[in-house]
Amino acid sequence: MKPRRVVILSDLHCGSRVGLTPPSYNPKSDMGSRFYDARAETWDWFAKTIKSLQPIDALIGNADLIEGKGPRSGGTELIESDRHEQAMMAAEVLRLTKARNIFLSYGTSYHTGSEEDWEDVVFRESGARKIGSHDWLDVNGLVFDYRHHVSGSQVPHGRMTAIARERLWSVLWAEHGAFPKADVIIRSHVHYHVYCGGPGWLAMTTPALQWHGSKFGSRQVSGTVDFGLVSFDIRTREDYEWQSHILLPNGTHRILPYKLTRA
Repeated sequence: MKPRRVVILSDLHCGSRVGLTPPSYNPKSDMGSRFYDARAETWDWFAKTIKSLQPIDALIGNADLIEGKGPRSGGTELIESDRHEQAMMAAEVLRLTKARNIFLSYGTSYHTGSEEDWEDVVFRESGARKIGSHDWLDVNGLVFDYRHHVSGSQVPHGRMTAIARERLWSVLWAEHGAFPKADVIIRSHVHYHVYCGGPGWLAMTTPALQWHGSKFGSRQVSGTVDFGLVSFDIRTREDYEWQSHILLPNGTHRILPYKLTRA
Protein backbone atom coordinates (compact mmCIF):
# COMPACT_ATOMS: atom_id res chain seq x y z
CA MET A 1 0.00 0.00 0.00
CA LYS A 2 1.29 3.47 -0.86
CA PRO A 3 2.34 5.38 2.26
CA ARG A 4 0.34 8.46 3.13
CA ARG A 5 1.71 11.44 5.03
CA VAL A 6 -0.23 13.06 7.86
CA VAL A 7 0.93 16.29 9.56
CA ILE A 8 -0.47 17.39 12.91
CA LEU A 9 -0.14 20.94 14.17
CA SER A 10 -1.86 22.90 16.91
CA ASP A 11 -1.90 26.03 19.06
CA LEU A 12 -0.93 28.58 16.42
CA HIS A 13 -2.40 31.45 18.47
CA CYS A 14 -2.40 33.74 15.44
CA GLY A 15 -2.64 37.35 16.56
CA SER A 16 -0.46 36.83 19.62
CA ARG A 17 2.87 38.62 19.67
CA VAL A 18 4.47 35.18 19.91
CA GLY A 19 1.94 33.35 17.73
CA LEU A 20 2.72 31.87 14.33
CA THR A 21 2.64 34.88 12.00
CA PRO A 22 2.77 35.00 8.18
CA PRO A 23 5.22 37.72 7.04
CA SER A 24 2.50 39.98 5.64
CA TYR A 25 0.97 40.20 9.14
CA ASN A 26 4.22 40.88 11.02
CA PRO A 27 3.88 44.63 11.81
CA LYS A 28 6.75 46.73 10.46
CA SER A 29 6.18 49.14 13.36
CA ASP A 30 7.52 46.40 15.63
CA MET A 31 10.66 45.82 13.58
CA GLY A 32 13.80 45.45 15.67
CA SER A 33 12.02 44.14 18.74
CA ARG A 34 12.75 40.66 20.03
CA PHE A 35 9.15 39.66 19.35
CA TYR A 36 9.31 40.79 15.71
CA ASP A 37 12.50 38.78 15.23
CA ALA A 38 11.01 35.74 16.99
CA ARG A 39 7.93 35.84 14.75
CA ALA A 40 10.12 36.08 11.65
CA GLU A 41 12.44 33.27 12.74
CA THR A 42 9.67 30.87 13.78
CA TRP A 43 7.79 31.51 10.54
CA ASP A 44 10.92 30.82 8.53
CA TRP A 45 11.42 27.54 10.40
CA PHE A 46 7.78 26.56 9.93
CA ALA A 47 7.72 27.34 6.21
CA LYS A 48 10.94 25.38 5.58
CA THR A 49 9.73 22.42 7.65
CA ILE A 50 6.40 22.27 5.83
CA LYS A 51 8.18 22.46 2.47
CA SER A 52 10.41 19.54 3.46
CA LEU A 53 7.33 17.45 4.29
CA GLN A 54 5.60 17.80 0.91
CA PRO A 55 3.41 16.27 -0.33
CA ILE A 56 1.01 16.16 2.62
CA ASP A 57 -2.02 13.91 2.24
CA ALA A 58 -3.84 15.01 5.39
CA LEU A 59 -3.38 17.82 7.88
CA ILE A 60 -4.96 17.89 11.33
CA GLY A 61 -5.14 21.42 12.74
CA ASN A 62 -5.89 20.59 16.35
CA ALA A 63 -7.30 23.94 17.47
CA ASP A 64 -6.44 27.13 19.29
CA LEU A 65 -5.62 28.48 15.85
CA ILE A 66 -6.18 32.09 17.00
CA GLU A 67 -5.28 34.01 20.15
CA GLY A 68 -8.56 35.86 20.66
CA LYS A 69 -9.00 39.08 22.65
CA GLY A 70 -6.36 38.31 25.28
CA PRO A 71 -8.32 39.63 28.30
CA ARG A 72 -5.84 38.27 30.87
CA SER A 73 -3.28 40.78 29.64
CA GLY A 74 -5.74 43.48 28.57
CA GLY A 75 -4.90 42.79 24.96
CA THR A 76 -1.34 44.04 25.44
CA GLU A 77 0.17 40.88 23.94
CA LEU A 78 -1.65 41.13 20.61
CA ILE A 79 -0.32 42.24 17.26
CA GLU A 80 -3.86 41.95 15.84
CA SER A 81 -7.02 42.34 17.94
CA ASP A 82 -9.59 41.71 15.19
CA ARG A 83 -10.51 38.05 15.50
CA HIS A 84 -11.61 37.90 11.87
CA GLU A 85 -8.13 38.99 10.84
CA GLN A 86 -6.62 36.46 13.24
CA ALA A 87 -8.73 33.78 11.54
CA MET A 88 -7.52 34.93 8.13
CA MET A 89 -3.93 34.61 9.38
CA ALA A 90 -4.60 31.05 10.53
CA ALA A 91 -6.24 30.16 7.22
CA GLU A 92 -3.17 31.44 5.37
CA VAL A 93 -0.99 29.18 7.51
CA LEU A 94 -3.13 26.14 6.68
CA ARG A 95 -3.21 26.92 2.96
CA LEU A 96 0.60 27.16 2.95
CA THR A 97 0.77 23.46 3.82
CA LYS A 98 -0.86 22.54 0.47
CA ALA A 99 -2.41 19.58 2.25
CA ARG A 100 -4.80 17.60 0.09
CA ASN A 101 -7.22 17.24 2.99
CA ILE A 102 -7.48 19.50 6.05
CA PHE A 103 -9.30 18.50 9.23
CA LEU A 104 -9.81 20.96 12.09
CA SER A 105 -10.99 20.81 15.69
CA TYR A 106 -12.47 23.46 17.96
CA GLY A 107 -10.30 24.98 20.67
CA THR A 108 -10.77 26.68 24.04
CA SER A 109 -13.41 29.40 24.37
CA TYR A 110 -10.91 31.82 25.95
CA HIS A 111 -9.12 32.02 22.61
CA THR A 112 -11.69 31.12 19.99
CA GLY A 113 -14.85 32.72 21.39
CA SER A 114 -17.25 31.92 24.23
CA GLU A 115 -20.38 32.94 22.27
CA GLU A 116 -19.13 32.18 18.77
CA ASP A 117 -16.64 29.84 17.11
CA TRP A 118 -14.14 31.93 15.21
CA GLU A 119 -12.46 28.76 14.00
CA ASP A 120 -15.50 28.37 11.73
CA VAL A 121 -14.04 31.28 9.76
CA VAL A 122 -10.71 29.44 9.54
CA PHE A 123 -12.62 26.36 8.37
CA ARG A 124 -14.31 28.24 5.53
CA GLU A 125 -11.28 30.25 4.43
CA SER A 126 -8.80 27.36 4.52
CA GLY A 127 -10.91 24.99 2.44
CA ALA A 128 -10.86 22.36 5.18
CA ARG A 129 -13.04 19.27 4.81
CA LYS A 130 -14.27 19.02 8.39
CA ILE A 131 -14.28 20.72 11.78
CA GLY A 132 -15.51 19.18 15.02
CA SER A 133 -15.05 18.91 18.76
CA HIS A 134 -13.84 15.30 18.82
CA ASP A 135 -13.16 13.30 15.67
CA TRP A 136 -11.53 10.22 14.18
CA LEU A 137 -9.52 9.83 11.00
CA ASP A 138 -8.68 6.53 9.30
CA VAL A 139 -5.51 6.63 7.19
CA ASN A 140 -4.56 3.34 5.54
CA GLY A 141 -6.24 1.51 8.42
CA LEU A 142 -4.52 3.50 11.21
CA VAL A 143 -7.19 5.32 13.22
CA PHE A 144 -6.44 8.69 14.85
CA ASP A 145 -8.58 9.92 17.74
CA TYR A 146 -8.05 13.69 17.96
CA ARG A 147 -9.40 16.42 20.20
CA HIS A 148 -7.86 19.63 21.45
CA HIS A 149 -8.27 19.70 25.22
CA VAL A 150 -6.42 17.55 27.74
CA SER A 151 -5.43 18.07 31.36
CA GLY A 152 -1.93 19.35 32.04
CA SER A 153 0.66 18.72 34.72
CA GLN A 154 3.19 20.96 36.44
CA VAL A 155 5.45 18.01 37.33
CA PRO A 156 7.56 16.30 34.65
CA HIS A 157 6.67 12.76 35.68
CA GLY A 158 2.94 13.50 35.54
CA ARG A 159 2.76 14.69 31.98
CA MET A 160 2.02 11.27 30.48
CA THR A 161 -0.77 10.47 32.95
CA ALA A 162 -3.46 12.53 31.24
CA ILE A 163 -2.91 11.12 27.76
CA ALA A 164 -2.66 7.55 29.09
CA ARG A 165 -6.04 8.20 30.72
CA GLU A 166 -7.38 9.52 27.40
CA ARG A 167 -6.34 6.27 25.75
CA LEU A 168 -8.11 4.21 28.39
CA TRP A 169 -11.32 6.22 27.95
CA SER A 170 -11.00 5.71 24.20
CA VAL A 171 -10.85 1.95 24.71
CA LEU A 172 -13.87 1.99 27.05
CA TRP A 173 -15.97 4.10 24.69
CA ALA A 174 -15.08 1.74 21.83
CA GLU A 175 -16.14 -1.23 23.97
CA HIS A 176 -19.48 0.50 24.48
CA GLY A 177 -19.76 0.74 20.71
CA ALA A 178 -20.02 4.53 20.81
CA PHE A 179 -16.69 5.49 19.21
CA PRO A 180 -14.32 3.84 16.72
CA LYS A 181 -11.41 1.88 18.16
CA ALA A 182 -8.41 4.19 17.87
CA ASP A 183 -4.73 3.36 17.42
CA VAL A 184 -3.28 6.86 17.95
CA ILE A 185 -4.60 9.35 20.51
CA ILE A 186 -3.82 12.99 19.71
CA ARG A 187 -4.34 15.82 22.20
CA SER A 188 -2.93 19.36 22.30
CA HIS A 189 -3.60 22.48 24.45
CA VAL A 190 -0.79 22.07 27.00
CA HIS A 191 2.05 23.30 24.74
CA TYR A 192 4.40 20.45 25.59
CA HIS A 193 5.12 17.33 23.58
CA VAL A 194 5.06 14.02 25.43
CA TYR A 195 4.05 10.55 24.31
CA CYS A 196 3.51 7.07 25.63
CA GLY A 197 2.22 3.78 24.31
CA GLY A 198 2.24 0.02 24.26
CA PRO A 199 1.57 -2.84 21.85
CA GLY A 200 -0.97 -1.54 19.36
CA TRP A 201 -1.37 2.02 20.66
CA LEU A 202 0.29 5.42 20.85
CA ALA A 203 -0.83 8.57 22.67
CA MET A 204 0.69 12.04 22.60
CA THR A 205 0.26 15.73 23.26
CA THR A 206 1.45 17.80 20.33
CA PRO A 207 4.00 20.62 20.45
CA ALA A 208 2.62 24.13 19.98
CA LEU A 209 3.27 26.70 17.26
CA GLN A 210 3.30 29.58 19.72
CA TRP A 211 6.78 30.70 20.75
CA HIS A 212 7.94 31.41 24.29
CA GLY A 213 7.27 34.80 25.83
CA SER A 214 3.66 35.23 26.91
CA LYS A 215 3.15 36.95 30.25
CA PHE A 216 0.95 34.12 31.52
CA GLY A 217 3.51 31.47 30.66
CA SER A 218 6.50 33.45 31.91
CA ARG A 219 5.03 34.57 35.21
CA GLN A 220 2.67 31.80 36.29
CA VAL A 221 3.41 28.49 34.57
CA SER A 222 6.33 26.22 35.48
CA GLY A 223 7.88 23.70 33.14
CA THR A 224 9.17 23.48 29.60
CA VAL A 225 7.15 24.10 26.46
CA ASP A 226 7.80 22.72 22.99
CA PHE A 227 7.52 24.44 19.61
CA GLY A 228 6.96 22.31 16.55
CA LEU A 229 4.75 19.78 14.80
CA VAL A 230 4.44 16.04 14.19
CA SER A 231 4.35 14.00 10.98
CA PHE A 232 3.32 10.42 10.24
CA ASP A 233 4.10 8.20 7.25
CA ILE A 234 1.55 5.39 7.19
CA ARG A 235 1.67 2.30 5.02
CA THR A 236 -0.67 0.14 7.05
CA ARG A 237 -2.04 0.01 10.58
CA GLU A 238 0.87 -2.28 11.48
CA ASP A 239 3.59 -0.36 9.62
CA TYR A 240 4.07 3.36 10.11
CA GLU A 241 6.67 5.93 11.11
CA TRP A 242 6.33 9.23 12.90
CA GLN A 243 8.61 12.18 13.60
CA SER A 244 8.59 15.11 16.00
CA HIS A 245 9.92 18.28 14.39
CA ILE A 246 11.01 20.57 17.23
CA LEU A 247 12.56 24.04 17.22
CA LEU A 248 14.56 24.50 20.42
CA PRO A 249 14.93 27.88 22.19
CA ASN A 250 18.57 28.08 21.08
CA GLY A 251 17.49 27.88 17.44
CA THR A 252 18.42 24.22 16.96
CA HIS A 253 16.10 22.14 14.76
CA ARG A 254 15.66 18.68 16.23
CA ILE A 255 13.96 15.79 14.46
CA LEU A 256 13.09 12.77 16.57
CA PRO A 257 12.43 9.71 14.37
CA TYR A 258 10.31 6.76 15.39
CA LYS A 259 9.26 3.66 13.51
CA LEU A 260 6.71 1.05 14.46
CA THR A 261 6.47 -2.20 12.56
CA ARG A 262 4.29 -4.99 13.89
CA ALA A 263 4.25 -8.50 12.45
